[in-house]
Amino acid sequence: MLNVQIVIKKWVLYVRLDGELDQYTVDGLRTRIVELIEKYQIRYLVINCEQLEFMDSSGVGFIIGRFNRLKKVNGAVLLCSMNEHIYRLVYLSGLHRICIIKNDEEEVDKFLGVA
Repeated sequence: MLNVQIVIKKWVLYVRLDGELDQYTVDGLRTRIVELIEKYQIRYLVINCEQLEFMDSSGVGFIIGRFNRLKKVNGAVLLCSMNEHIYRLVYLSGLHRICIIKNDEEEVDKFLGVA
């Protein structure tokens, strides 16, 4: 089960995940995020992992896919508020090499200048 809260500020899409991002939940999220990126001309995707309990390789693939899409418009994917499990997965999978890592949304807002 995955609950998603979405907020848009200017050209930034904030996605707050609560639950599990896995092969069963990733397709619905992917469809929704792609629609929003196109509709609102999003340049930055912020994934808040504070309530994310589990992520598997499907979740990693989802993040890589959004990175590739946003790279075309000189955008980026930012990850924040990761627990120990998600943090470890981000580093083991190499996501830390392509995503910007921040401690929380406040730090993200300052970094992107949308505060």
